[in-house]
Amino acid sequence: MGPAPRHAGRPPHRLLPLLLLFGLARGAAGAQGADGLDICATCHEHATCKQREGKKMCICKYGFVGNGRTQCVDKDECQFGATVVCGNHTSCHNMLGGFYCVCLEGYRATNNNKTFIPNDGTFCTDIDECEDSGLCGQGGRCVNTHGSFECYCMDGHMPKSGPEPFHPTRDATSCTEIDCGTPPEVPDAYVMGNYTSRLGSQVRYACKEGFFSGPEDTVSSCTTLGTWESPKFSCQEINCGRPLEVQHAFLVGNPSSRLGSVAHYVCQEGFESPGGKITSVCTEKGTWTESTLTCTEIITEINEVSVFNNTCVRWQTNPRRVNSRTEYVIHIKGHRVEPVDSVHEETVNLTTDSRTPEVCLDLYQGTNYTVSISTAPPRRSVPAIIWFQTAVKQTISNISIFNETCLRWKTLKRTGIEEMYFLHIQGQRWYQKEFAQEIIFNVTTSSQAPEMCLDLRPGTNYSVSVRASSSALPVVISLTTQITEPPLPEVDFFTVRGGPLPRLKLRKAAEKNGPISSYQVLVVPLVLQSAFSCDSEGAALFFSNASDADGYVAAELLASDVPDDAMEISVGDRLYYGKYYNAPLKIGNDYCIILRITSEWNKVRRCSCAVWAQVKGSSLAWQHVVGVGLGSMVVVIVLAFLSFLAV
Repeated sequence: MGPAPRHAGRPPHRLLPLLLLFGLARGAAGAQGADGLDICATCHEHATCKQREGKKMCICKYGFVGNGRTQCVDKDECQFGATVVCGNHTSCHNMLGGFYCVCLEGYRATNNNKTFIPNDGTFCTDIDECEDSGLCGQGGRCVNTHGSFECYCMDGHMPKSGPEPFHPTRDATSCTEIDCGTPPEVPDAYVMGNYTSRLGSQVRYACKEGFFSGPEDTVSSCTTLGTWESPKFSCQEINCGRPLEVQHAFLVGNPSSRLGSVAHYVCQEGFESPGGKITSVCTEKGTWTESTLTCTEIITEINEVSVFNNTCVRWQTNPRRVNSRTEYVIHIKGHRVEPVDSVHEETVNLTTDSRTPEVCLDLYQGTNYTVSISTAPPRRSVPAIIWFQTAVKQTISNISIFNETCLRWKTLKRTGIEEMYFLHIQGQRWYQKEFAQEIIFNVTTSSQAPEMCLDLRPGTNYSVSVRASSSALPVVISLTTQITEPPLPEVDFFTVRGGPLPRLKLRKAAEKNGPISSYQVLVVPLVLQSAFSCDSEGAALFFSNASDADGYVAAELLASDVPDDAMEISVGDRLYYGKYYNAPLKIGNDYCIILRITSEWNKVRRCSCAVWAQVKGSSLAWQHVVGVGLGSMVVVIVLAFLSFLAV
């Protein structure tokens, strides 16, 4: 056989494209190839094989596009822009088979991860860098912005070495405290007082002596630029020039125009200056002062009436002749509500050669007054009238107590001026609730140190109010009077001669001179009655060694234990009254029975005593006799009974 044809065993060249298309169609349809290979084995490395409707197919994986067998090209998800794919403030990053999102600087992902895919709702939110307090440095203030922040200088600070606002990683700006340094100098002026160079500080200028300033502002302030405001203040040397002219007067001498120079004026003939000499002074403003005094024609005139020191009146006058004596008539009329609709009216005469007379009047305080001033004949004048109200002030001072019930005080009234004083006295006793004493009276005196003694009860707390008629304000002082001896006991005195003692009747005493504390019954030898002292505190108990010779206390009753009506006590009833034993009297002795009332208050003790009875040749009381007799009979009966039993 001859050699095989060149293309033997292979399809004709023009058939190859047809065969290729057929194979692709078979692969797309999922059929096995003519060689019997599995379609899934032919899938691209970025494809997966899936079976649909009984046929196997190659499909590119997520993130790739192509036919699945010969081509699976990476899909660029970021091609539509980061904002569309990832959201605001993001950057989109494509990768093989997928992509991921990253928040721009100044933002963070809400899932707190560095990267994210926005299929779970994650988005980028602004980071508040200002949470770091020291981010802007000393004196800096942080302001958060979208995706970043800015730094500003705090009040009282200014940026240095850079712009404002600034960023600490980008700019070299730092904040320094504003210091304006030394204030600018002003010629012929000085800075008043102390100052600081911080923001808002102020300095005040004043001209040196011999210079004056205009109406310009005298203050310069430290500004936010760290510099002082340029002073608008200026000083000029004082030169007042020629003195002012005064009508109807001529200048005396040739005064200088320097600061403090005084120009003196004299009124022309026929004129005078009632208020005194007319002068003008060169002031620190470079001008002469205008005198308030003028030269007026000499006609009797009363003007410029004023009140001073509450009750004094002064005025100015132009007499007909210089230094001539003038008599003035001052008519006073006042009205006040207290006392009811009282009227004070009087006329006072004053003769003086003063051009500014003044007089102090005896006026009531808190009163509306009309004062009319005129000259007495033969001079003529138009009365000058002034209305005013006197102030209310205290005229009593240094009030004090002496001799327990006496008062003294000082008054602000002038010597020789009579004053009426109203006294209101109220007394109370803590131990006698029903007690109330009230005394109201008045006294008139011209003394500047009045004294008076009051009729007060002993053992009483008092409130004393003193008011001067010229004052609406009273002065109140408290005082306490000491107790005195209580009233003498009310006793029915009797004398016993050898017989039994009757029962003594004790009556409660009135607390007139102080609170009564106790009642005591004392037994004293009759020979000591004349030497007995009621104030003695050494009265002994019956069982003491001195009881026979000096006497003893037989009973003591507290005032609270004594009834309002009378009670009876038997001397020698062998009972205890308080700590004292009421012992029987010794038969045949002579005794004096004394009732003592004691009053104590404020560490003061006062006593009153009265002889209750005199016992001469004492014997047992009939009660004691009966008791002793009955006792003897009982003893006899008992002895007889015992004898009977023995038999």
